[in-house]
Amino acid sequence: MITPELRHLAPRYDVVISGGGPAGMAAAIGAREHGAEKILMIDREREAGGILWQCIHHGFGLHHFGEELTGPEYAQRYLQQVLADDIDVLTDTYVYDISPDRQLKLMSGSHGIRTIEAGAVVLAMGARERTRGAIRIPGERPSGVLTAGLAQKFVNMMGVLPGRRVVILGSGDIGLIMARRLTLEGVEVLGVHEIMPHANGLNRNIVQCLHDFDIPLTLSSTIVDIRGRERVTGVTVAPVDEHLRPDLSRARDIDCDTVLLSIGLIPENELSRRIDLRLDPVTSGPVVNSTMETSANGVFACGNVVHVHDLVDFVSQEALLAGRSAGDYVTGHRPPADNIRLVPGDNVAYCVPHTLSTDREHVVYMRVRKPMEKCTIRFGDVLSSKVKYVFPAEMVNITVKPKFLENFHDDTLRVDVVQR
Repeated sequence: MITPELRHLAPRYDVVISGGGPAGMAAAIGAREHGAEKILMIDREREAGGILWQCIHHGFGLHHFGEELTGPEYAQRYLQQVLADDIDVLTDTYVYDISPDRQLKLMSGSHGIRTIEAGAVVLAMGARERTRGAIRIPGERPSGVLTAGLAQKFVNMMGVLPGRRVVILGSGDIGLIMARRLTLEGVEVLGVHEIMPHANGLNRNIVQCLHDFDIPLTLSSTIVDIRGRERVTGVTVAPVDEHLRPDLSRARDIDCDTVLLSIGLIPENELSRRIDLRLDPVTSGPVVNSTMETSANGVFACGNVVHVHDLVDFVSQEALLAGRSAGDYVTGHRPPADNIRLVPGDNVAYCVPHTLSTDREHVVYMRVRKPMEKCTIRFGDVLSSKVKYVFPAEMVNITVKPKFLENFHDDTLRVDVVQR
């Protein structure tokens, strides 16, 4: 589906969403559900849908729709609902500034440079891939070194193979999925090397993409050199110690013509920094309250721009909340302010949202720092939940009901994951 061209751009909207991927589409629908009348969704690509269009593998929608879909199928369902709800969609457009009174400056190929007003703004810009420069791999700078997501776009949308003998650095989900995809296209995937002692992708992807295709995964291993002048001719890999320092005495060479990097995502928060939002140093995304409102009044955020998610279903769930909250904001139905701040404790890297209210139900997302089996997730003394295991690659989500907080009178609540 090609997104219809928006021919008339109004000077003011109730809610404006920056980003037209899965988070942006869900936020637009949520804003419509809660009373916002004039809604505009802006995306810098030619077509709304975001990364879903290049994710042709299955596994989407199991939580949200109760059935297994491919990425394009998931995007199509949401985009059809966005258009059916009469939400304006402006593509090929870049939001480059937002003023304190929520005036947005846009650059558009079809509308030029424009300024529009918004009653509320939802940030849903997603995340970008970390590149070679972010981890400073030594060696030459030949062609053939690219991120896994770019390789996915080449293969699935452009019909171009990036190479014939591939080494993958990092065990992020896109890298694992591309290991399988390239193998199915006849490419020899020589192995996946992960610097951490544990994989950073979902367990189902480790099994379905690596084990099922006999692709080796080497933990505590990294690339210490890339060889080749014009094109990659090989890499040198070495094991690392507990401090992640490579042991060059045990290094070995691998002949290849392509290196794929699957070394994590970085939330796209250039716009958030420009408007001086308060950011969480762990997630690199905005600090948000239980309605997904940022430190700027009337500016909400959701999806990978806040923290990196494993599953698009959870992105949609969080974005619906942000959109509904934006709708409540412009219609004057704001809930009471939060009165509890969540504090990450033992084996907890971060919690989203950062604050809660005692008067309503919340879904809290968190990530742990290290794997742990047979453990308990504790919210102070008010809530504990026993789980079989936790894993840094798999986000944990816990529902906190008002009954757990009704007798809690402190202003901070510590969250711990402990062995039982």
